This record gives sequence, structure tokens and C-alpha cells, in this order.
Amino acid sequence: MTTRAILPVKMSLTAGDFYTLWAPSWKENGAQWQAFLGDDQTVLVFNSPEELLAYLDTHAVHDLSDHPQWAEFQAQGDDRVVPSEKQYYDIIGAPAYLADRPSHENVSRLARVFQISRSLADVASAEHAQIFFASHSILGNVARGADHYAGENGLSEWSGVGRVVLANWEEVVHSLDDAVRVVDTQELDADRLAAAGTAIAAAQESRAAADEQRRADEEARAAAEDPYDSSVWGRAGIDPVKVSIQGQSVYTLRTYLAGSPVFLGKYGEIMTFPSTKHLGRWILENDDHDLASVSTWTDLINAANAGELKVEVHPDNSYSFNGIAADIAKGPDAVDTKQMAKAYELLADAADWAGDDSLNSLLLANPRMQDYLAYMLGSTEAAGYVPSAPFTDKAEAWTKMEDQLIKRFSKF
Repeated sequence: MTTRAILPVKMSLTAGDFYTLWAPSWKENGAQWQAFLGDDQTVLVFNSPEELLAYLDTHAVHDLSDHPQWAEFQAQGDDRVVPSEKQYYDIIGAPAYLADRPSHENVSRLARVFQISRSLADVASAEHAQIFFASHSILGNVARGADHYAGENGLSEWSGVGRVVLANWEEVVHSLDDAVRVVDTQELDADRLAAAGTAIAAAQESRAAADEQRRADEEARAAAEDPYDSSVWGRAGIDPVKVSIQGQSVYTLRTYLAGSPVFLGKYGEIMTFPSTKHLGRWILENDDHDLASVSTWTDLINAANAGELKVEVHPDNSYSFNGIAADIAKGPDAVDTKQMAKAYELLADAADWAGDDSLNSLLLANPRMQDYLAYMLGSTEAAGYVPSAPFTDKAEAWTKMEDQLIKRFSKF
């Protein structure tokens, strides 16, 4: 039920709450072992984690010093002796778990109490407790978890465990009481005990600060992550695209294969739709297009058939041509170069996918437009060129480039 080699534990027995170390199980030389912190004669328990740490600091030899992972345990912080909430075992209070329904919490807590009680009984030779666990096989099913008691006879069996515990648990607890020795504070070095309290507090403060920093780092990473990357579209590597141009908006899809763009379409015609809903319906009913051959296309279709495909455009895949031509006519300072760069990216992608030289031909026929774009987009090819008025010819050339793109659309 636990995977850590050596655990700090808190146990509630008749005389109160006590702290010690427990090695639930380990294998050495082919044999299975289990142990508690002890002195060859009895299991040692302490009134506080501080007393436990002070003892470890002044006693190098004990029943756990030969454990194969003892050095690893000792290398942990000074708060290594402080149990977590799950390392608290309310042995004397076990019947209370059985007084209620077999919820996940009640069953898991009872299972942990049974586990440590049986281990303590075996290690310390607590005869009455050993006989109790050996004589009632019904107790073993508690380790199976709450699901075991969810069946038709679950409540009846849970009640059966309750009857067995109610009739015998007081004797079991007394047997475990006798199996441990409470180390008296007077047996410990006073200076070491005071230093232990300070060391534990400092270690807990340091661990809390480290945990807080880790949480902050995780939150920062989560905030930096784009939810789109884990969406169906992000995993498939095929993106919905929105194009706003000459007062209208259309939607399509695009991906990149070996760095080259591939659009939803065929023979140079880009399939475009007036809304994401139209696009979503169309891809379910049509497979005669270039994207159908992309390996992840079936992932999108499967998601669509399952009703899990929502067509949403990431801001990076939204292209607006609106206003660019008018701004070009006003002068370079009026142009949003980021908007222009994105728009030109789409123009180039569409021409590249279509295998059409019309864009290059237009620019070759208008060398000043080439220089203008190089200047506006920060290309080194614009060295020495500075745009000068009038800019109407540049605005007209840009509009022709837009017209070329629109002609590739199936609907506009």
C-alpha cells in the first residue's frame, strides 16, 4: 500500500499519539523483511518528531541502521521525521471507520491501520494481535478498497468486519501497547532536542518555500502553454484559417508538409466557407481534396464523427487584408507592417500550394512593388530603397494581389 522504503509515522495507541519510523517491506538476500525503529529489544516510539530526530542524531546503531536505504533516508532534510497526513495511523480509533459506510476514505484508512498494526504485531511479536489477524481472513479484503464493498453483499461483509473488530480490537490494541517502548524525554540530550526543533522548523519552511516556487513555476508554464496545442487541431497539425478580405470573411484549412503549405482544396482551388459551421459540415461529407491524404486527417474525421470537433481559429491563423490597400495609399507610416506581413504570408502560401507563378509574375512586372514590400517587411533586398509618394501604384498592385487570392477561393 506504500512504496517508500522508510516512513515517518504517527500512531494513536492507548496512551496517546507517538512517532517512529517504519520500513513496511523490503527484500534482501532473497528474504522479505519489515522493521520499525528499535533497539534490538523493542520498538521505540517518541512523543514528538523533535524527540525522534534528536534520537537519530545521537544513536547511530539501531534496528534500521542496516536497512539498504537507510543512508538515502538520512540524506533527506531534517523534516524527514515529520509524517504526512497519510502517514497518520489511528490504531485505537479503527472501530470508528467501521461505524460508517464503506466509503473510499473509511476503507483506505482502515486498510492502512490494519497494515501497520499487523506489521507492528509481527515485528514486535505481539501475540494477541498476530492471532487476531491470522484468525480472521475477512480482514484481508479491506486492502482491496471501497469497490470490494460496492457489490450486492458488500455492506453485509463490511458489517462482518465491524463485528470482528468490535469483539477483538481492545485486546489487539493492548497487545500493541505492550509491543512498544516510549522513549522518555530525559533519555535524550537536551541541547540536541532543542536543536532538533529548530532544524525541523527551518526544513519545513525551506520545503514550503520550494513547494511554493514549484507551484509558481508550474502555473507559469501552464499560463505559457497554448490550449490550442492540445486540441484536436493542434495535435493533427491542421489549422482552421480565417481570411478577412475586401469586406468579407471566409474560412478554410491549412497545414504544412515538409515546410510546404497544403490547403483544403484541389487543383489550386481553395475550398472556402462563410462560417466555421459550414466548414465543419463539409469536411464530414467530402474527402476529395489534398488534405485527405495527410496522415492525421482521419483523426479530425473521427473527432467530427464523435461530435468532438469544434472549428475554432487560432489568432495566429487569422488573416486580415482589410484596410491595407487604403493605408498603403496614405504612406508607409500608415501601414501596419505586422498585418501586412501576415497577409503577404498567406498570399505566398496560396501561390506556393497552387503552383501558380501569377504572384511572382505580378511582382516581376512591378519591380518597385517588390522594393516596396522588401522595405516594408524589413528585407535586406530593400537596401538603399526608400518609398516616395505617390503611393497609388503600390496600393493598386496590392489590390491586384488580393484579387489573385480571391480567385483561388471556391466561394466568396
